[in-house]
Amino acid sequence: QVKLVESGGGQVQAGGSRRLSCAASGFSFSTYIIAWFRQAPGKDREFVAAVSRNGSTFYTDSVKGRFFISRDNAKTTVYLQMNSLKPEDTAVYYCARRVATVDVGAGAYDSWGQGTQVTVSS
Repeated sequence: QVKLVESGGGQVQAGGSRRLSCAASGFSFSTYIIAWFRQAPGKDREFVAAVSRNGSTFYTDSVKGRFFISRDNAKTTVYLQMNSLKPEDTAVYYCARRVATVDVGAGAYDSWGQGTQVTVSS
């Protein structure tokens, strides 16, 4: 059974940091791209970052230089280190998997976690 479980969310003040984890199980983790998306109230789910099978990383412009994605294939876990957080980063953060190439569209990913809330206060 494919499973993606996010953790690490919570409340943080603007300028602070938070590290999210996405623990995967039930599939061949190293052969999949893992991405982070986020969804704020009343908004569409948006791409945040992704890490490919060979470790290449991709970011949306608004988080470049602040967020860093990494993967540990031995632990079947992907991390999202979020620094210099802003109130506009407040959202539910989801991880998702996809085979083949990185895609910024949520519809391209076939399995999702339940999400973890990140709230950044000013």
